[in-house]
Formats: sequence, C-alpha cells, structure tokens
Amino acid sequence: MDHRFFASTVAALTAVVMLCAQTPASGQTAPAATKAVKTTVPTKKPWAPPRTPDSHADLQGYWTNSTETPLERPKGLGAKEFYTDAELAHLMKKDQDRLALNKKEGRPTQPGTNADVHYDYTQYGLDRAQAKLSWNRGTSMIVGKQGTLPPMLPEARRRNAEIAAKNRGHELDGPENLSLSSRCMVLPQESVPMLPGGYNNNLQIVQGAGVVAIMHEMDHSVRVIPH
Repeated sequence: MDHRFFASTVAALTAVVMLCAQTPASGQTAPAATKAVKTTVPTKKPWAPPRTPDSHADLQGYWTNSTETPLERPKGLGAKEFYTDAELAHLMKKDQDRLALNKKEGRPTQPGTNADVHYDYTQYGLDRAQAKLSWNRGTSMIVGKQGTLPPMLPEARRRNAEIAAKNRGHELDGPENLSLSSRCMVLPQESVPMLPGGYNNNLQIVQGAGVVAIMHEMDHSVRVIPH
C-alpha cells in the first residue's frame, strides 16, 4: 500500500471524527456554557408604625369617626353584642335602600331628622350612606351585655329638673336660656368623648412636642391634649 495514500486517508478520517464531535446531531442542543449564578433572597422587614421625632406614635393626618353603629344598643336586642354576617348584610342593604328612596322623594336623608331644606344631606354628599364606611357586626358602640349608658345620678336628674322649671316659659328670653348646642357653640359630637354626629365627622390630628391637637370638622373646634 502506498504510504502516502494511507497517511492522507487517516488524516481525512480524523478530520471527519473531530467535526462530528463538535456538531450536535439532529434534534440535539449544544450544551450551554455553565456560569455561576448568585441568588439573593430579599428579606422583608417587619412593619413598624411611624414615630414622631420625640418617639411617640405618629397619628397625624385626616381621620373620620363616622359610623352606622349606634351609641346604645337598640331595644329588643337584649344582651346581643354582635350581628351575624347575614344580619349585617341585611342592615347594609336596608341603609342603601333608605338612601335611594330619600334621593328619589327628596325626604330627610338622615334617620331621626326633621324635614328641613337647610339639611338636604344628599345634595352635598353628607349622608353617611354616601361615604365608604367600615361596617362591623357590633350592635352598639357601648360594649358589654347592657350596651347602654348608665342611668343618670339622682342629683343630676334633680338639677336638670330645676333648670327646666326655671326656664319654662322663658326659653327664648335670651342666650342664657338656650343650651350651648342650641347656640351652635358646643355640639354633642365635640364633647368628651368625640361621638359621631349626623354629618361633618372628619378629624384632623396634628402633633407637636408633648401635645396632640384634634380639630373637628364640626364648628372647627380644636381639642389640645398634653401627654
């Protein structure tokens, strides 16, 4: 055999084998280059309430105490402190039905109010049902089995009776004969505690060093609380 022919044949076969080793067969994928990947799992920090510079809880901002939950538990519920989910859903629907009817017929839109054109609540978006409220299953704001205010002390009843007797027939003689609420000076929702009223239930809280100020939308009264 010609040695030159043998050598050339071996070289050709070697080249073919090397090409086959470098080229993937049909249906195969060439292996990708392996790289080291560093994975970092983010750590979620626990939520911390905001603090004022003097380390007190920061409550500043705008709030509302508007609610459909009455102060005292309605008569007939006895010691029942919470509605069921179905009962609460029924009350929510009933309130929306009341709002829709009053809008249609132009009647007073707040429960227990008299017909007064000055207080057309829905015209100004003041009806509670027009706002987003956080409904809850509580039957009254006063907790406990009784769910009502304690009875007035005997001396308080006697004092109120004396004032009423003195003013009888003289209710409109002068400002001293009128209550502060009748004169729009101090309304019930501005007193202690700040109870929700029929409307204007927004509050603004501002804090300073050693003091908290709460401004009520009703009459823009401000309560300053040192701490």
